[in-house]
Amino acid sequence: MKTIPYGRQFIDHNDIKEVSEALKKDLITTGTFVKKFENKISKFLKVKYSLSCSNGTAALHLAFMAINIKKKDIIIMPAINFIASYNMAKFMNAKIYLADVDPFTGQMTPKTLIACINRYKIRKIKAVVTMYLGGYPENIVNFYKIKKKYKFFLIEDACHALGAKYFYNNTYIPVGCCKHSDIATFSLHPVKTITSGEGGVVTTNNKFIYRRMILLRSHGIEKDKKSHWKYNILRSSFNYRLSDLNCALALSQLKKINKFINYRKKIYNFYVKNIKNNNKFVNFPCYKNIKSSYHLFLISISFKRNKEKDKLLKYLKKENIYCQFHYIPIYKFKCFKEKINLNFFQGSEKYFKTYISLPIFFNLNSFSQKKIINKINKFFLNKIH
Repeated sequence: MKTIPYGRQFIDHNDIKEVSEALKKDLITTGTFVKKFENKISKFLKVKYSLSCSNGTAALHLAFMAINIKKKDIIIMPAINFIASYNMAKFMNAKIYLADVDPFTGQMTPKTLIACINRYKIRKIKAVVTMYLGGYPENIVNFYKIKKKYKFFLIEDACHALGAKYFYNNTYIPVGCCKHSDIATFSLHPVKTITSGEGGVVTTNNKFIYRRMILLRSHGIEKDKKSHWKYNILRSSFNYRLSDLNCALALSQLKKINKFINYRKKIYNFYVKNIKNNNKFVNFPCYKNIKSSYHLFLISISFKRNKEKDKLLKYLKKENIYCQFHYIPIYKFKCFKEKINLNFFQGSEKYFKTYISLPIFFNLNSFSQKKIINKINKFFLNKIH
């Protein structure tokens, strides 16, 4: 029986054709497709500068390097998060503080951010990293107000949220336009809104940050404009470039982004209607004044015992339905060495105990959607748990 993953890419003939065209060019990296994609994504997001890079983690690292994170600089990020931002900050020897999250959205809030600042008596913050879990952009305007008060850099980890929008001044604003942040980062991994195979994007309206990221994306090399064989290394860095083949695929996918999001929205609504009406154990997070990318479909389940979530996931796996959990709190990993008080993370603990992610992607057909709903309802109806 065919398995149903929680997410996967959709590749069509036009995608293959575009990549084939890129393969015919003289330059298949640092060529015309890279700049073309960066210009298109800038126009789509209504931002001044966009920079492609090798993946979403590289995007975060470039953002940290661009604002010159140094040893013991303080960074605050949500406890519920993919490990990438924590790893990159740790790699740069920053001092990391985790903020608790809302138990229903899994996202850091202005309230939990301020609580983190007050609890640890933090005076000088270098950066705060938001994270739009599942593709639902919340609280950025209020985070921006806090940023202006405390004078830190605000970085949007928008790896889930390409194509999402938030409401401000009677209009919807695209995530990544950086109207209320310094930098936004995106992932082009196969399970995301669009894909380049592997890839990432960083956006900003700050010319200095942009030019620094261009330098850092390619080993810190500055080339002589008159003599192509001459160059200098201004700052040690990495190779985070994205090839023309990847950018060609991303360009083709970007043309379909609204179609992808609209289909994901239909799946979301189908799930809500058919699970909510038949299952008293399941709830859904509520979001206001946003247009989501619907990267994840998150549900909260009222489990009676701690091990019931694993039991449900194993049951669905036997039915070839591969659900997922996004995410295990960062403080639960072995790589996290600091001592914590769980009383400060009650929202994160509740979220961790109750949430799972159901499959949602462009070519998830109605038969598979119905199967997922039926199996979940059956699990509770038959008291398999």
